[in-house]
Amino acid sequence: RTNNSQIRALSFFLGGFPTWKTTRMWSAIPLCSTYLLALLGNLTVLSIIRAERSLHAPMYLLLAMLAVADLGLSMSTFPTTLRMLWLEAREISFGTCLAQMFFIHCFTDIESAVILAMAFDRYMAICHPLRYSSILTNSVTTKICVAIVVRTILVQFPLPILLTQLCFTTVSKLSHPYCLHPDIIKQAGSDTMINSTYGLFVLLSTLGLDLLFVLLSYLLILKTILNIATWRERLKALNTCISHICAVLLFFVPMICLSMMHRFCKHVSPQAYAFTANIHFLAPPILNPIIYSMKTKMIRRRILRVLCQRG
Repeated sequence: RTNNSQIRALSFFLGGFPTWKTTRMWSAIPLCSTYLLALLGNLTVLSIIRAERSLHAPMYLLLAMLAVADLGLSMSTFPTTLRMLWLEAREISFGTCLAQMFFIHCFTDIESAVILAMAFDRYMAICHPLRYSSILTNSVTTKICVAIVVRTILVQFPLPILLTQLCFTTVSKLSHPYCLHPDIIKQAGSDTMINSTYGLFVLLSTLGLDLLFVLLSYLLILKTILNIATWRERLKALNTCISHICAVLLFFVPMICLSMMHRFCKHVSPQAYAFTANIHFLAPPILNPIIYSMKTKMIRRRILRVLCQRG
């Protein structure tokens, strides 16, 4: 293999947006607005859950964890996107790129695991309501959140280490305005079999397994709902899952599309990569707080109370 020190990539060039100035400026304003909306929405949810002692319950602790993951995801992708759009600075150093990649994938995995934990919460609430409060306590929920973080760090930590063993023979241009593992390994000039294999293992053992158990939870929930006598009670039980179902679709559908495009679609246009990635990383942080605020009565009342006081 070629000596790493001779051809180590010192930097990458970010992609995902046109280079001409007029389009770049028109893209910057709405994109910055969406990031600010995501930050405001998730910080609002966190502050309300923290302030209201009645919301210190397993369901809302998991919602707070989801908001933290969405905040982390926004803060991981926003700096390079803003820097590229406003300053037209496309170059990012190798070390910074690896650090950004690590945090993006960590917060993505955390959000996936939290969505699974919320699916378990809905399963217990609908299928075993009498045992719900004794099994899902605040202490158990806290341990679940700690386990999620530990699992994420353990599986994601080898990814940047393995990437430092690769060689990049040319000036590498990425497909997105941020660094993703499948995108980086495509730029390597050396054998990427170990990196690709481990990356696929991480994808299947975290996001893939989480999605499988989410689907299994909803199969059991649907079976329980169909056994309920009246349609009104069925709709009432299903209504408690609407917010979570939206979170599942918002997170997993763009994520699956993006993963399939990187691994199996070799001739997809850069615009398609950019659009799918932006939907994947922008839609959940923006829409999750809105959906949960609309569907959760206590959060909605607190927001309306604050707005009325200010008015």
